[in-house]
Amino acid sequence: MKYKFPALVFLLGTTLLTSGCSDDVGKVSLGMFTTKDIFIDAKKDPQIPGVTCHISHIEANFDLSDPSNSSIACRQTGEILPQHIAAIDKSKNGEVIFSESLSILFKSLKVRRIYDKENNSLLYLSYSTKETNGSHKHALSTVSLFNTKADTSK
Repeated sequence: MKYKFPALVFLLGTTLLTSGCSDDVGKVSLGMFTTKDIFIDAKKDPQIPGVTCHISHIEANFDLSDPSNSSIACRQTGEILPQHIAAIDKSKNGEVIFSESLSILFKSLKVRRIYDKENNSLLYLSYSTKETNGSHKHALSTVSLFNTKADTSK
């Protein structure tokens, strides 16, 4: 029983220290009369560390749900090796590499990686899981494998 308080202090301290660690690289206010900001996050592909995606999305501080619009730009920021490509899902659906909740009502922002062997590219599709005005908002970015060690066109 005498050790519970120090353990709680340690747990709270580590939570506070790690809460400052984030992927946020930018924040733009949409004006002083709005509670909405554009956040820009940098996300490394967990299986292809040579690819970084920058995702911009709006966060509404006092709303139950953030807007669905987002933008994505992915670039080669390091080596892309054949073993990285060998380890990924090569189906037409690809795989979700990142997901973030945008609402308490099941809306989320997801990023899916799809391998395009014919065009020697990786496709990164960001999309909202909730329909807005008759449309699922989405954006696409590609990373060419041309002239990388994983280039299959050689």
